[in-house]
Amino acid sequence: MFQKLTIKDIDIKGKRVLIRVDYNTPLSPDGSVADNRKITESLPTINYCLDNGASIILMSHLGRPKGKVVEEMRLTMVGKRLEEILGRGVIKLDDCIGSEVEGVTDNLKPCDIVLLENLRFHPEEEKNYPEFAAKLARLADCYVNDGFSVSHHSHASVNAISGYFDVAVAGFLMEKEVEHLDKILTNPAKPFVIAIGGAKVSTKIGIIEHLIKKADLFLIGGGMSYTFQKALGKTIGLSLVEESFVPIVKKLLKENMDKIVLPLDYKITDMLSKTECGDIKTTVDENIPDGWMGVDIGPKTIEKFINRLDGAGCILWNGPFGVIEIPEFAVGTTKMAYAISDSSAITVAGGGETDESIDHLKIAHKFDHVSIAGGACLEFLEGKELPGLAVLTDR
Repeated sequence: MFQKLTIKDIDIKGKRVLIRVDYNTPLSPDGSVADNRKITESLPTINYCLDNGASIILMSHLGRPKGKVVEEMRLTMVGKRLEEILGRGVIKLDDCIGSEVEGVTDNLKPCDIVLLENLRFHPEEEKNYPEFAAKLARLADCYVNDGFSVSHHSHASVNAISGYFDVAVAGFLMEKEVEHLDKILTNPAKPFVIAIGGAKVSTKIGIIEHLIKKADLFLIGGGMSYTFQKALGKTIGLSLVEESFVPIVKKLLKENMDKIVLPLDYKITDMLSKTECGDIKTTVDENIPDGWMGVDIGPKTIEKFINRLDGAGCILWNGPFGVIEIPEFAVGTTKMAYAISDSSAITVAGGGETDESIDHLKIAHKFDHVSIAGGACLEFLEGKELPGLAVLTDR
């Protein structure tokens, strides 16, 4: 059971409800919203407010303006897309605090919707200044955090602001994200298989160390696997490696070799840029020759990894298995994505690139849960306390 109060636990009828959402959406070259997902995921909480006669004040950041007004990072186009999706007007303001903003929010009628301007136009947001949080809190009667994906930050709109309300509650997206991920941490169905990739060991070692006792199997691919191979004395050529993590990985392998499955072969290239590569071939085993770098898991690895998914009770997937920006090196990730989504196991996926891959393949509906959070998902799975979640009122 979710351990925090939710929006259902408070009376919002006729109240002004301030909701922290994450509308940090990718934009097209013309400035329009390129991906609706973060907006649509916030709709259950918004619609609940509308159904219960509340007025709604939405706040979010967009991009990294570094405390200054950047015209390209205004939330105007996000507001227009929200209007289109809801089929009703949204009042988009040009700031998020101040007398003009308060003049609008003080006179809201039930079911009015306001979208504040980019929070990060003010440096006080990322510095978690109480004074800035107090100015935001002045706009509303109730506070709801529905931005799980930003709750790993100690920012004013997710952390300091809670002190200015009698209770601080979660929205439905926050509740959904935490409940699905918490099941992984507390009571995963067995056998519990973790398929993990991504570029660096440094960003994933926390998950492995935290879940090593709960998991039955780790399938490790992507750039992080080369550090594991080096720890075993394999040759990795020009492949990505984090030398400082080799001793940590050696110890992890020594203590848990029965749980960790590494690639048997790799797709490799002798040159790689953001858009192109040189010659491509597949290794005969896990060793990569000098002058070459690993860019994807090979066919023997794909077959072995997919076979090890068979019979799983729960599968957690985090991180790609190759350089997915180049189609030739997205084969391993694609085949693993289909295999995981087709599994009869409980399937949970998280992480920015993982979410992007699933969205690209249009298979999100086949997973039990796909987290839209990147860093917050990682930190939650590492067992870290999230500042935006910790301050919500306990049930």
